[in-house]
Amino acid sequence: MSKDPLREGRLGDGRPPEVWSYLSSREADRFIGDADILVDIAHLLMLEKQNIIGREAAEKIMTVLLDLHENGLPDSVFNEKFEDVHAGIEALVIEKTGIDTGGRLHMGRSRNDEVATCARVRLKTGMAEIMAGINKVRDVLIEKAGQNTESYMPGFTHLQHAQPTTLAHYMMNYEQVFTRDFERFGDAYLRLDLCPLGAAAFASTGYPIDREYTAELLGFSGVLENSMDCVAGRDVFIEVISACSILMTTLSRMCEELILWSSSFVNFIELADEYCSTSSIMPQKKNPDCAEIMRGKAGSVLGALTASMTIVKGLPMSYNRDLQDLWPHLWRSVEDVKASLAIIAGMIDTATFNTERMNEEAGKGFSTATELADVMVREFGLPFRTAHGITGRAVRMKKIDIDTLEEAAVEMAGISLKKLGMTEEDVKRALGVAYSVNERSATGGPAPEAVMASIAGKTAALKEDAEWLADIKIQNEEANKRMIEAAEELRG
Repeated sequence: MSKDPLREGRLGDGRPPEVWSYLSSREADRFIGDADILVDIAHLLMLEKQNIIGREAAEKIMTVLLDLHENGLPDSVFNEKFEDVHAGIEALVIEKTGIDTGGRLHMGRSRNDEVATCARVRLKTGMAEIMAGINKVRDVLIEKAGQNTESYMPGFTHLQHAQPTTLAHYMMNYEQVFTRDFERFGDAYLRLDLCPLGAAAFASTGYPIDREYTAELLGFSGVLENSMDCVAGRDVFIEVISACSILMTTLSRMCEELILWSSSFVNFIELADEYCSTSSIMPQKKNPDCAEIMRGKAGSVLGALTASMTIVKGLPMSYNRDLQDLWPHLWRSVEDVKASLAIIAGMIDTATFNTERMNEEAGKGFSTATELADVMVREFGLPFRTAHGITGRAVRMKKIDIDTLEEAAVEMAGISLKKLGMTEEDVKRALGVAYSVNERSATGGPAPEAVMASIAGKTAALKEDAEWLADIKIQNEEANKRMIEAAEELRG
């Protein structure tokens, strides 16, 4: 086995096995191994372009790097004998080309800027995948909303029947939340899309490097300027974990509702079999396991955010080894979000909504009482607080009809609703579920025309977001293609 090239000078190679294992970042490094090869290729192209490394040596090193790029990294580079994958790859390059050649690859950089760059390269891909997953969920929600603009259901506050709404209005509520998630990841992506390579340990390097060239090769939009911040800054990674935590919190809330709705005493929804399991002892059970696991993962991602902020909060500038422990939290958060988005999209898309049962519950619990009070205000001139009190008193009497309202009006305000012209037909009309929903046609309301307008606007916004995301993917793919072509040309 090759020795760790980092230790042969200043340090000896002898260590107890538990120390090698304790310091190794090999599990987290599996997420950035392929990105490390791309970063090595870009750095080598720059070294050769700037005449920092000779053409012959560059050709030999590039042959090894392209082989790794084309065929994948061997397990040997992840051996715990190496503190990280970067040392493992460098050791392999030296083994293949000799120390006089392979030992030149690391000129003009440090593991500090190398790690930061690899993480950004890998995370750009991961964030694009997350945003694509968000868009899939948004698409499913918009589709379901379009099918259910007149599917009435109860709306809740404090988990009590509050006012009737529609399933479409409910779906578009979550679509709007996921739109903000997309925007959060999109904003973070712009801050992530700057290249730290060339910062070296933290004070840059005396070699005549070209940072703009390596940034261009790797598909970054520009250079992250201050060399100390390049290696010490972790706020953009914590920002990504924060965005993951916010998204998972929303998914957890949605899953909580799906779990309640799928219970026999609510019976608003039946989840498809593939997203459920059964009991090992109770044969009748159909358990919403995917939704429950997703609730649990929300806690894990939130824990990752807390851990990450705690790791960084007490560190002086610039690089400290504590930062290594942030990576597992980052990669787990990204992977959990990607998986959860795919699951929730499929779970909603394949679910059967019991709209008949929803409609039965829509008017229960005096849920249209607000509209009744509003009718008293709009049509009979009462102050809202007076109308609110009269309606509340009638609810307290467990019956809402013109006689009960009249009694409440006389007791509370000394007025006669009947003398004002209010009839039993007015009461029945105001208490109707469809009437209550249809009256709420202001922008963003549950009335069918308002929801359809929202669907049209959100569909257009989703299309724009998808196009932006596609452009990002094309830009990165084209940059990668150009870099590999330049690398193959160098290899000869």
